[in-house]
Amino acid sequence: MQTPWTHTTVLLSEAVDALLGASDAAGAAPVFVDATFGRGGHSRLILSRLPTDARLIAFDKDTEALAEAATIDDARFSIRHQGFSHLGELPDASVAGVLFDLGISSPQVDNPARGFSFRGQGPLDMRMDTTRGQSVAEWLADADVDKITEVIRDYGEERFAGPIAKAIVARRQARGPISTTTELASIVADAVKTREPGKDPATRTFQAFRIFINAELEELQQALAAALKVLQPGGRLVVISFHSLEDRIAKQFLAKHSREVFDRRAPFAPPQVMQFKVLARVKPGAAEVAANPRARSAIMRVAERIGSAAPEQQA
Repeated sequence: MQTPWTHTTVLLSEAVDALLGASDAAGAAPVFVDATFGRGGHSRLILSRLPTDARLIAFDKDTEALAEAATIDDARFSIRHQGFSHLGELPDASVAGVLFDLGISSPQVDNPARGFSFRGQGPLDMRMDTTRGQSVAEWLADADVDKITEVIRDYGEERFAGPIAKAIVARRQARGPISTTTELASIVADAVKTREPGKDPATRTFQAFRIFINAELEELQQALAAALKVLQPGGRLVVISFHSLEDRIAKQFLAKHSREVFDRRAPFAPPQVMQFKVLARVKPGAAEVAANPRARSAIMRVAERIGSAAPEQQA
């Protein structure tokens, strides 16, 4: 079923170019992974450029994304109703490229029924996968001030985390559970007395609750470790992020695995070999940002798997 909510894929050509850039080294019948199918912008362009014997495996937790994926009639394509942390279930060194396009898609934000946005009234849900797990409303019904403060501070980088958390709990005690996005946005607006020009006071709180309820940062850490395991030498890793918390994880992961590391506890042991070569850091151009303002915060990092494809040994 068609909806009025559409999605413009950010860094579309740049990401696919980077992902397929080492395909000549991938050998016969290469396998690529679109770890965040969304509405299929990257997947469709990848498929248009893959050889007939290649395969593309996609992952997504969103049932609406699965419905969109069902419209792709291509034997080379398959999708899994799973988060991308399940990437590690693929065989070791079996993948020629992995693409992560992090965050939420425009249809998720723009559809009030999903509860991601403070701009329209909807249920306070925010789950990527609405078939499982707790909604934000359900979590807020019982969470204490300290936990709410921690989530808003750590995942939203909100300096008014304490006052917001206290206001949420006070409102809940006085009038019962908070069930809609507009209720939450109003509470936050009353608690936040100053805000950057042009930014809604609820922006950081909504971001924090979405990231927390979907365990986005923890799943990203797991997925990057899985990519290290499943990528074959010469395979590409492409990560597009839209806020500093995601980008910091990707940056630190690549920094750790793109240099030799010596174990000070075993000074005569050989160093851990470099496992990635960092190739690029790309931001959208002025024309793309003008056409799609949501692209302005995007950062794409590209790296190539090198050396042994064996997973890193834990000390």
